[in-house]
Amino acid sequence: MSLINEQQVVLALGATDRHDATRALAETLVATGRCTDLEVFLGDVRKREETMATGLPGGIAIPHARSAGIAEPTLAFGRSADGIDWGAKDGPADIVFLIAAPEGASEAHMKVLPKLAKALMKKEFTGALREATTEAEVVAIVEAEVGDIAVAPAPTPAPAAAAAPAPEPEAAPEAPAASSGLTLVGVTSCPTGIAHTYMAAEALERAAKEAGHTMVVETQGSAGATPLSAAQIAAADAVIFAHDVEVRNAERFAGKPIVDVGVKKAISDGPALVSQAVAKASEWRTNPDAAVAAAPAAASSGLASKVDKKAGIGTQIRQWLMTGVSYMIPFVAAGGILIALSFMLAQIALGENGAIEIVNYNLTSDDAYNIAQNFDVLSLTSWAALLFVIGGAAFGFLVPILSGFIAFAIADRPGLVPGIVGGSIAATMGAGFLGGIVTGVLGGLTAKWIASWKVHKGVRGVMPVVVIPLLSSLITMGLFITLLGSPIKALSDGLNDWLTSLQGGSAFVLGLVLGAMMGFDLGGPVNKVAYFFGTAGLAAAGTATDAPALTIMAAIMAAGMVAPLAMALATTLRPKLFSEPERENGKAAWLLGASFISEGAIPFAAADPVRVIASSVAGSALTGGLVMVFGVTLRAPHGGIWVLPLMGGFLWFLVALAAGVALMTSIVLVLKSRDKKLETVDAVATV
Repeated sequence: MSLINEQQVVLALGATDRHDATRALAETLVATGRCTDLEVFLGDVRKREETMATGLPGGIAIPHARSAGIAEPTLAFGRSADGIDWGAKDGPADIVFLIAAPEGASEAHMKVLPKLAKALMKKEFTGALREATTEAEVVAIVEAEVGDIAVAPAPTPAPAAAAAPAPEPEAAPEAPAASSGLTLVGVTSCPTGIAHTYMAAEALERAAKEAGHTMVVETQGSAGATPLSAAQIAAADAVIFAHDVEVRNAERFAGKPIVDVGVKKAISDGPALVSQAVAKASEWRTNPDAAVAAAPAAASSGLASKVDKKAGIGTQIRQWLMTGVSYMIPFVAAGGILIALSFMLAQIALGENGAIEIVNYNLTSDDAYNIAQNFDVLSLTSWAALLFVIGGAAFGFLVPILSGFIAFAIADRPGLVPGIVGGSIAATMGAGFLGGIVTGVLGGLTAKWIASWKVHKGVRGVMPVVVIPLLSSLITMGLFITLLGSPIKALSDGLNDWLTSLQGGSAFVLGLVLGAMMGFDLGGPVNKVAYFFGTAGLAAAGTATDAPALTIMAAIMAAGMVAPLAMALATTLRPKLFSEPERENGKAAWLLGASFISEGAIPFAAADPVRVIASSVAGSALTGGLVMVFGVTLRAPHGGIWVLPLMGGFLWFLVALAAGVALMTSIVLVLKSRDKKLETVDAVATV
């Protein structure tokens, strides 16, 4: 079966923009029966374009997508006399290949499309397409390079033109050139694994060959990946990663000099990447300490960040913060679910006051509340207390882990010690998440600065394990304890004072303000200031039954539940607006939101901060204001739905919560429907 036919060739593509051009080419696939749902396919192509424009250097565009609207792997070709802007830096595209693949295409079928991607890197191929005068000529040029799709295995060997060659990594590398040629290896990957993955591999292999080097590239794409062998990696002088999704099994390359870039960089400037790899290999040969210093970090296999060192400072700061958040999320999930289960068991074991009573259990007191000394395997209360203590311990790591991995994103492994210890001190001083951010950035920058020092070779060996952690910790914690910690804590205290001054005004306005704060940074410093304002009010209320603090606590808890519940509902109602990791996070967010764990919405805010946070602030503010108006009261500082029996007017609590969740869900779905750009959680999240 031919990948392309004359009906799927448009030699005079009259469209003036890429969306119209894509539609015109897609309509040819509908006419030949290869596209069964035009709008679904066009939506998938647009979604792919929003992830990364598919215009390439040299006047080429390759819009492409996997789609449920495609029946079989196929192509459409268009040629524009005036050119169409497709996002390439060097100008418009006059050659357009629309590449379409079914969602469930077999590996055998998908091997054909990478052949086209590699062919597009050949100037003789694109030149022939520009000179073609008939549709039949274009089809012949493409088929000569790509061949046909083998529908089923034949009992006898297929003709050479129809056989899909094995992926490049299966071939053994040629011997290095006798002169100064090096042995290089690489890995390429892109979000769909159809085109850029293979074009990047072809560009790198060509550039290496032209420079007199040997290179083998592992393509982690749609046609499957044949991993580089251990022998190939061991023999490599340097490695090039050209990828927009995480490299699978990257720990295999530990101890090798690595050039790490986006996949389009390899397509547009392969020779420069090869030169960088050669330079790194030379540096490592002349400076063995570079390899020694890099080996421990590479061997940590699970620790990685997606920080673009060449991006602007604003982008890098956002990536630093999101790296910290991504490593913090598992602690939030583990601790939050354990605490939720603890409250549930406590309600059963101790009655309506169970959620309040269980928070008294610990590991240090000399009374019956010490669960380590008084655990009873047959007691439901003991099990509830055990879960609470473990969950609380996990939550105790939130600020240190956030701080530590912000520093890690800046300075790699040397930043962990000042970051984690600094975060712990920030939490101890009451500076909270804001303090953790400050210690993370300060610790990372300090460690990076010290690591850049030119020191005597006799000291180099102890720099990573003694000098850098010692000095960076001393500087970071010294500055924070003596200069920075108090002002940051004062900022939190100032916000508390401001909130206190609002109590004389409208209860609805106060609820709006507190609700908006709870929904703004989802467990961050603003959220925590509002929460601590509520819990401090509980302590001051004592045994009073009508203190305003009891209503404030109910408003804060309800508002803090809105964001995770709304995102869980949104991913259920319109799953196609969210990435696969977000849909999985949505499932967990039901329980986290019901348990008053605002951090359950952090993965969504990290991937799409503007729309999610704006929606969260609106929905949470509405809920907070309504709870204050309804006069719901609550004595428990935590617990979510598990402490409903402790509330005065819990039905109104549920009404207010439902209103806020409905508002946030509606806003976020409308905003995402208008612009379906999906940024994957792995872009910034690495766990």
